[in-house]
Amino acid sequence: MSKRKIIPYNPKLKQLARDLRNNSTKAEIKLWQEVKGKQILNYDFHRQKPLLDYIVDFYCYELNLVIELDGYSHQFEEVYDKDLTKTKKLEELGLTILRFDDDKVMKDMPNVLRTIEQYIINFEKHTPNPSQEGKEVL
Repeated sequence: MSKRKIIPYNPKLKQLARDLRNNSTKAEIKLWQEVKGKQILNYDFHRQKPLLDYIVDFYCYELNLVIELDGYSHQFEEVYDKDLTKTKKLEELGLTILRFDDDKVMKDMPNVLRTIEQYIINFEKHTPNPSQEGKEVL
């Protein structure tokens, strides 16, 4: 039986994550309306999830997936460099990070959702279904 990595939840960032949820950007709110409540292929997403020393915009444990939305500030070199470090640290844990510009979410949601769904389809193709492990295929 394969074991999943435990993703280090950081309780010290819980209040900050709550504050960020209560002050979400328009793009975050719009994407949340599409992914909450297992709307995307029946997977459970969380928003503003504290992982390591970071808070990720959206996270799905079952998919090892982080979704980050990049607003205007992400164009600045300092923020961009922090994003690279964050991505590297999260990828070292076996997570995949999908990034979308706020503009893309606001103006082209169908393609954002299609990209997420394509990731899920590929993930499912290459990841054994834990509920089927140890069962004989007839």
